[in-house]
Amino acid sequence: MNGMNAAIVDVTTAFFRYDNRVPLKFGHEVSTGGETVLVRVTLQGEDGRTACGHGETPLAAAWSWPSELSQKTRVQRMRAFCTTLGAAWRQETTAGHPMEIGAHFLEARLGECLTKENANRPEAEQMPYLAALVCCSAFDLALYDAYGKLHQIPVFDCFNAKYMNRDLSTYYTEEYRSEFQGRYPEAYLVPRGKAPASIAACHLVGGKDPLTVDDLTGKEPRDAYPVLLEDWIDRDGLKNLKIKLTGNDAVWDYERIVRVGRIALKKNIENLTTDFNCTVEEPAYVCDMLDRLKAEEPAIFDRILYVEQPFPYDLEKHRIDVHAVSGRKLLLMDESAHDWRFVAQGYALGWNGVALKTCKTLTGAMLSLCWARQHGMAIMVQDLTNPRLAIIPHVLLAANAGTIMGVEVNSMQFCPDASRDEARIHPGLYKRNHGCVSLESLGCTGFGYRLEEIRQAAEAEGEKA
Repeated sequence: MNGMNAAIVDVTTAFFRYDNRVPLKFGHEVSTGGETVLVRVTLQGEDGRTACGHGETPLAAAWSWPSELSQKTRVQRMRAFCTTLGAAWRQETTAGHPMEIGAHFLEARLGECLTKENANRPEAEQMPYLAALVCCSAFDLALYDAYGKLHQIPVFDCFNAKYMNRDLSTYYTEEYRSEFQGRYPEAYLVPRGKAPASIAACHLVGGKDPLTVDDLTGKEPRDAYPVLLEDWIDRDGLKNLKIKLTGNDAVWDYERIVRVGRIALKKNIENLTTDFNCTVEEPAYVCDMLDRLKAEEPAIFDRILYVEQPFPYDLEKHRIDVHAVSGRKLLLMDESAHDWRFVAQGYALGWNGVALKTCKTLTGAMLSLCWARQHGMAIMVQDLTNPRLAIIPHVLLAANAGTIMGVEVNSMQFCPDASRDEARIHPGLYKRNHGCVSLESLGCTGFGYRLEEIRQAAEAEGEKA
């Protein structure tokens, strides 16, 4: 033990509802708002000192729990599961570094909690592991924030031998241990002190988003934010776009790529990506589309940096060989990359990149990042429409991971008012400027939320009103 260890002494949870200004389409579902879980974890160090940390995650049922059940029902189930997890985290007795505590909970406790949750509802649809992982992530994030505060360091400065009791070899199975012997996560991150103060932002072009005036219905919001894609590009100085597709309507998908692509060419967009949201069943669907683009719209094809998760996220059930797709463009795992084991499975099937998300726990994201980097896979950090505090660890992960294209952030498009309080202290994180988001306003311990200043600014604004 290195004297830097900590143990959990208290856990609390709260929930916050928010509305979208415009709908966001996920596959066959449309979301008009959401709910986040905000977790506070109190840690105690070996010297008796304590520190509180926070983690927040949207309970994104449309993304993590595809189902015919209503989103309201799924979110209620996830909310109840967060309460169950709160009790389990409060009873966690493992002491050490956050990665040790987080990995132990993921390996030994999360599955057990999910099994009990589903057993208690035998007549109801079973909650999938991905939804449980999303619920768990807020607790894991709060753990890291508290640890950074306890030791007065930024979270991403703690992934080295000074703070960790065990090297990476102890977190992987026997076949990979020799690769990670004597190595710590820090070896796979941007060098300490070198993370950029601002990073490129990727804008999401949702399936319901109007592209031109011809798409307007008259039902668009009349507020301070853009509606049309070109207006977003001009206002925020965007250089990167992600296109949401259906994955089951080739005519619509191709036309959508071409329409967005032509706007991208006109506005000097540097990179495009395509997201099929796990709905494609055969590689030929994607290959044919890419081949047609290359033949008919080569300039648009050239700007496509990667293809994101076309195929069902359950890799064990859908063991699809994807080399044909990844031979044409980078192919990034997203929903299927639950943890490093799934990344390894995907790599064997032909996936050559992985999109990380803090909403699947920072512990899991770091272990996936290290495995992927060790095996030459590309790294990206993708959004979950992260409002409020949720965006901060997300953007910090991207800055410290060194991604292939900055970070996807879209809460400022779909639910900007949800982050009104946080934006007063961190304006550069909740609005893209010159195509980037800025980390300059963040504090220097934990995730740098500056919660007290956020609270004081909100109270002052309330008094003015």
